[in-house]
Amino acid sequence: MLDREGFRPNVGIILLNAHNEVWWGKRVREHSWQFPQGGIKFGETPEQAMFRELEEEIGLRAEHVKIIGRTRDWLRYEVPDRFIKREVRGHYRGQKQIWFLLRMTGRDCDINLRGTDHPEFDAWRWHDYWVPLDVVIEFKREVYQKALQELSRFLNRSMPSNSSRHGARYLRQSHPGKGLGEAAPPTAKPKNEA
Repeated sequence: MLDREGFRPNVGIILLNAHNEVWWGKRVREHSWQFPQGGIKFGETPEQAMFRELEEEIGLRAEHVKIIGRTRDWLRYEVPDRFIKREVRGHYRGQKQIWFLLRMTGRDCDINLRGTDHPEFDAWRWHDYWVPLDVVIEFKREVYQKALQELSRFLNRSMPSNSSRHGARYLRQSHPGKGLGEAAPPTAKPKNEA
């Protein structure tokens, strides 16, 4: 579903924890990190699409989050031709997105990257609100900056932010006879241990 200008309606999700850190996901088999996002299906409102994408991509449901705010209007980015399938070139230009700012009311263990057969992410972590945009694919960076800036007005500025206490969470490799799950990477031994 494209608009007259060739942009696909889409939602973006910035998920906050209690410390105003954002959920930051690593794309499957890539070195780029991003926020959850996805297309709006015909007949869906942006809010309905956001809740569907939230569950599909990171396993959270409406009871795990609270909507804090959303962007006033669509934010657009164009996709370079090399990323567009040949059969839709000339018609498809990119995405137009409504961004939502959510507060997580559930627990970290409620997050499930394997909720579908085609996961979007293979690792995640909490990060300071102003994420490093150099790890976001180049053509999305400006929209990320605009979304973060517009939605920052909703932050509770009295909340501390300390991302150093969180490591990335990775999907376990599948082993014969074992299912897939999430696990934190090994942590370094404290200095007083051998």
